[in-house]
This record gives sequence, structure tokens and C-alpha cells, in this order.
Amino acid sequence: MSDTPAVERLDDATVDRIAAGEVITRPERVVGELLDNALDAGAASVRVEVDGDGTERLRVADDGHGMARGDAARAVERHATSKLRDAAELPATTSLGFRGEALPSIADAGRLELVTSDGSEPGTRLVVDGDGGSEGRSPSGSRASPGDVQITDAGRARGTTVIVRDLFADRPARLEALGGAGAEFAKVSDLVARYALTRPDVSFSLAHDGRDVFETPGSGVYEDTLAAVYDRHVAAGATTFTHETTLSAGGEGPNGAALHVEGVLASPATTRADRSHLRTAVNGRPVVNEGLRRAVERGYGTLLPNGRHPIAVVSVSLPPETVDANVHPAKAEVALAAREAVEAAVETGVNDALTTADLRRSGEVAMGLEESLEPVDADSALADAEVLGQFRETYLLCVAGEELLVIDQHAAHERVNYERLRAAVSGTPIERVGISPPETVSLSPAEAAVVEERADEVAALGFEADPFGGTTVKLSTVPAPLGRPADSAAFREVLAALARGDDPADAREAALADLACHPSLKAGDTLEDEQAQSLVHRLGQCEQPFACPHGRPTVLSVSAGTLAAGFERE
Repeated sequence: MSDTPAVERLDDATVDRIAAGEVITRPERVVGELLDNALDAGAASVRVEVDGDGTERLRVADDGHGMARGDAARAVERHATSKLRDAAELPATTSLGFRGEALPSIADAGRLELVTSDGSEPGTRLVVDGDGGSEGRSPSGSRASPGDVQITDAGRARGTTVIVRDLFADRPARLEALGGAGAEFAKVSDLVARYALTRPDVSFSLAHDGRDVFETPGSGVYEDTLAAVYDRHVAAGATTFTHETTLSAGGEGPNGAALHVEGVLASPATTRADRSHLRTAVNGRPVVNEGLRRAVERGYGTLLPNGRHPIAVVSVSLPPETVDANVHPAKAEVALAAREAVEAAVETGVNDALTTADLRRSGEVAMGLEESLEPVDADSALADAEVLGQFRETYLLCVAGEELLVIDQHAAHERVNYERLRAAVSGTPIERVGISPPETVSLSPAEAAVVEERADEVAALGFEADPFGGTTVKLSTVPAPLGRPADSAAFREVLAALARGDDPADAREAALADLACHPSLKAGDTLEDEQAQSLVHRLGQCEQPFACPHGRPTVLSVSAGTLAAGFERE
């Protein structure tokens, strides 16, 4: 038997490398750690600059309280922090991050430069070179992050600037695992947008390759931040709300503890195809919490169309001892001791706000029924279906032989439009029309990244969109194969579908499905008998008439035998 131990203690340098890999996995994580530090430092203004995919250069500057020289030197040491003194303080900790953990991990993954000042002269410039080995020492004599640490004087107003260069330069596998520049920047931009939307009292600005992407005013007004991140159309129809309650006796969490919910809710007329635009925060920390997201959507109730999701920002504040922020390595999720009570409060707050809001919609919807319901040269699987009438302006009741058919008019029309659109783009250029004058469309950073990264696919679907400053594009051409031209809402749906699809072919199919949904009949649209009969016949001529392109059924059947049994007829 060998005397060599199977289990050995790792040296400090190896431990540091592993710890850095757990914290810093991509440029987005670096930005998240630095934003936490900036907000914990009381910053009223934060600027983020990204070059390329973020591995070349990241810069985060804030106007927080900054650090004195000794504090700056200790901040790059392992397990050094201004936010915690001992384990007893952990349950009540309200800070977003730990400067003494983030900075050493970042320095180990790249080259870190920190310039800071607490208002005294001179300021401090501290450079940690991650390529310098593991012998670096801070002025206090404690081991710092791997690499040499150089400290010099610097001129700077109160606050802190952190610049990270050559991220993952000595980790080729990590670099290889990253997406393209557009994909990585989209992750960063979505992260900054999340922080900005949940902290409207702080001004956030974001730049990519020297071009300003967006800037929020920091006015403390949710609608102002919505307008900066999205556009004025989204902000104009939004409703802000606050809701106060307490955790009740016998429930989860401390009895009588205050629970505060606030946020902003876009109009139900302005929705998106996925939940990524539903932002939630707990005690100031942006988190992805599906329970809170579902609670928000329950608050919207029937105001949301099927399969659609709102643009909303909801922030929850409750005692820190009821929140565990250490259940996720990226702090992107939290565990709530009073989960059910918090979700109920969110649902109530959202519902109360929307009940009293003015949600009237304006404008007529042109549906192009005559064009979309023209018959094709094919047999119809529903040729013998005779329309009896329309039920609740949503379903068509038909008789076909011994069966009663119930047809969802929206799902049916969507299937018809989808197959027409798919045929239009198969092997031939999609029919399109020009917009005169071109329409300017303000996009979110993630949407703008899709336009830049997947320009060929956007163009193939009939949209011509050119950069027009920041995240605004000039939309000059739209597809028009469905009896009428698409509009900016359809354009956004296509961008969302392309962003969701990993495979270009799948993304294209999802984009076509969303584009087909846009001009289709909706619940509440009245049909003349002739139009209803044409829709049923045209549905029967589709290749797959019994499901919409999103997989929902189009036709339900009730046999005469089922009716007889229900009425106890022999």
C-alpha cells in the first residue's frame, strides 16, 4: 500500500484559482460584482463601458464614497470586506456584495486596475496583474490576489473606477466557451438594464465600443427609467404602485414584520413573448425569481393574452433575516422564508394597481381577412363543416356529420397565416413594403444586440433596420405577406424569437410563428357568417390544421354520442 496520501490540501494559489472560477465565469459576472460594490458604496451614478465581448476591456465607474489607500489595498486581499465583521452579522446583512471577495477573483481572472478616492488628496491607483504569479503582497503584508500589486497616487473625484483588461487571457477553454461579442454584450446590457430598472434612483449609463447605448436619469421615477431602457410608448401606458402589509401571526417569517412591494407595470396592451422583461428585486437585489414572476402575472389575470408576458418591474422589501441570498453562486436567486406571504402580497399589489388603472386601448386592427382566407388548390379536411354561429366572439360552432366542432378563431387564423408566411419565404424572397417616412424604434439593449448580431436573418424575414444612434434603429422596410404590412410590434416579436432560438432554423420558425400571430383574429373580433365559413374551409386546407404554430389545438369535437349520454338519451 502506498504511503502517498490520496487526499491532500491544495496550495493557496490553486484554491484562489478555483474560487475565482466559481465567481467569475463570464464578463457579465464581472459587471454584476462591480455594480453591487458601486451601489453598496452609495453611488448615485454608475457608468459601464464594454469593449468587444467584454474580455478585452470592462470599465465600471461610480461616484460612491470611495476608499482610502489602506482600504483599497486590503480590498484586493482574500476575505477582506467593509461589509461584515463576523458570522453573527450574516443573517442581517443588507449589502449586495463583498468587495473583498469580488476584486481578488476578478484580479485572478484578468488584469485589474482600481482608481479610488474618498475625497482626500491624493487618490489611489492600484494595479493587480493576474499574470504575475502568486507572490503578490499588499502593503499590510497579507497575501493579496495572485499577481504583483502596484500602488501609486492618482487624481480622481470621490468614487471608484475599476478597469478589467485581458479577462481569461490564460484560460483558453473559458474564452472558447463564451459566445460572440454581440451575445456577451447582450448579457451585460440585460444585466445593467435589470439594475437600472430596479433602482430608478440611481443613474446608469452603458456604452459599447465607444457608442452610448442608454442612460437613465436617476430621477427616482420608474416611468423615466422605462423610457430610457425601452421607449416612451412603453412608459406612457405604465402604472406605478406601492403595497404595504405585514407578515401575519402563525405564518412564515417573523410576526408583524413589515412587507413593502412597489414597482411599475406596463399596460397589458404592451406585452412580450417571454418573461425576460418581467424584472424582480428583493431588498434592492435584482433576482430571477419565478415565484414572484408568476405572482405578477396572476395579478394581471385575464388582462394578459394567452402566451404573452408583461413588461413589469416589482421590488420587494422585507426583513433581511427572512432572505437567504447565498443559495446561488451568482446571487441571482434568493430563498424567502415567507415565500407564500410575499407572493400573495405581490399578486394583491399588482391586481389592485391594475384594477384602478386606465387600461383603455385605442386604434383599429386591420386583419386582412379577404387576403388571408382566399382558398388554395387543395382538399379541405373540414370541407363538410358547416358554421352554426360564433360563441362569445371567440369560438366558431360547427356541425360536421355526427360531431359538433368548436374552433378557436385565433388559433385557426394563426395556423392559416403561419403556413402562408412559411410558403412565402420558402425559396422566394418575402414580400415586403417600404415605410415612408421610416419609423424610428427604440429597442432594449438585448434587442439592439440581436439586430446587430443577426442582421442577415432579420433582413431575410423582411425587416430593414439601420442603426440610428444608441439602441434606436430606423425601420424602413417590413414584411407584408399576410394581407397587410407588419409593424414595430411584429418587429420586436421577431427579435425576441431570434434571441430565444439557439439553432438558426428553430429561431426562424419561432419568428415566423410570432409574426403569423400578429395580424390574426383575436378573441372578441366579430365575424360575418361568410367570413367564418371561409376561415373554417381555409383551415382545413392547411398541412397541419389541428394545431396552431405554437402547439395549441385549433379544433375540439363533441360527438353526438357524447351529447346523448350527457342528456341520458338512449
